[in-house]
Amino acid sequence: MTRDNNTAGIHRLASRSLWLCALVLVLAASGARAQLQIEITGATEKRTPIAIAPLAGEAALGPTAISAIVRADLERSGLFRALELPPLNPTPTEASTVNYSEWRARLADALVVGSVSSRPDGRFEVRFRLHDTVKQAALGGIAYTMTKDQVRATAHRIADFVYEKLTGDKGVFSTRIAYVVKRGNRYELQIADADGEGAETALASFEPIISPAWSPDGRRVAYVSFENKKPVVYVHSLLDGKRAVAANFRGSNSAPAWAPDGKTLAVTLSREGGSQIFLLNPDGSNVRRITTSSAIDTEPRYSPDGKWIYFTSDRGGTPQIYRMPSTGGEPQRVTFEGGYNVSPRPSPDGKSLAYITRNSGKFQVALQDLANRQVQIITDSDRDESPSYAPNGRMILLATVIGGRGLLSAVSADGRFKQRLSAAAGGDVREPAWGPFIE
Repeated sequence: MTRDNNTAGIHRLASRSLWLCALVLVLAASGARAQLQIEITGATEKRTPIAIAPLAGEAALGPTAISAIVRADLERSGLFRALELPPLNPTPTEASTVNYSEWRARLADALVVGSVSSRPDGRFEVRFRLHDTVKQAALGGIAYTMTKDQVRATAHRIADFVYEKLTGDKGVFSTRIAYVVKRGNRYELQIADADGEGAETALASFEPIISPAWSPDGRRVAYVSFENKKPVVYVHSLLDGKRAVAANFRGSNSAPAWAPDGKTLAVTLSREGGSQIFLLNPDGSNVRRITTSSAIDTEPRYSPDGKWIYFTSDRGGTPQIYRMPSTGGEPQRVTFEGGYNVSPRPSPDGKSLAYITRNSGKFQVALQDLANRQVQIITDSDRDESPSYAPNGRMILLATVIGGRGLLSAVSADGRFKQRLSAAAGGDVREPAWGPFIE
């Protein structure tokens, strides 16, 4: 097998969503697209029962209720079970005296109450309070000022507050995800809220778009586009829609990954022969090579502290995961179980590594404890790819194929909770990337 054919082979294995198509680039104006539909396919056995009362006055905001969004967010986490409530008269607010015994009788371990009031300037004030009914204590609350078009964003912030107070971990409901939808011969890079709502098209093309990667500040996305009949790495600003070429060298330019400080991209280039890992600035300057093997080294990914780069290599004869100092140095093999392990994704706390493994002919997400090397397979599908951690490390987003159709799936890091996300208007959904916390 020639080096070029070998390179193509491992890229097909390591990134099986390399769909081929040809025509012309179309830069799409940002606009709402079909949302992702979420279906919960497995739930944890123990979920905290929580009562989320309708916010008094929230009907003034229109058909989308803040309380309903908060309920959906918390249930999607897999850690909460929202209780069905009878009509409440009067509707409790953040200022109400809470009868904890009554809410315990309704089997609620926690309670969210609040109100919405209009302001003279046309905006609205949203207030809420969270109660622990077991300890019979208020856990805090916040007041937000918002417009009608900020209903979803405000609800996600409330859900984040509740999640953090009750679990100790930061909520991710206010974060965003990127993914690629293929409809016919058209590819769309979409940016959406973590619940799949509010999707906007950042880029549309009749050539493949793959490997989106968020910058640490959440303001830019690097990706690979084939619009020039070859893979080229771009950096795309989500603030103004402008983009710039980061890597367009001879041969293949692929697999961008951001350093934690946002100042460097690790990419896979074949400009000097085989596929090797290089570092460069996001504007394409200061290019330097850090792997020097005769094998195929690809899919780089930084550790959260920036000290290591994990990558896929066939230097041992089969695709396995290695790591090396981010400044260069001798690689160390990380995966030893099985003959096919690709697409490394370190967890946000740096303690675990998610990746794709071939298990009895199935391609599934595996999780390795980096301290003791114990490995657990956490998905039960058979064509998984592109795992991506939520920024709090509690969930992993991935692409899979069900019934011949590409869709996204999410699984908790312990493998107990699962959900599927599919495009409402059809099409294949691939290449997910979960964005960072936005401060």
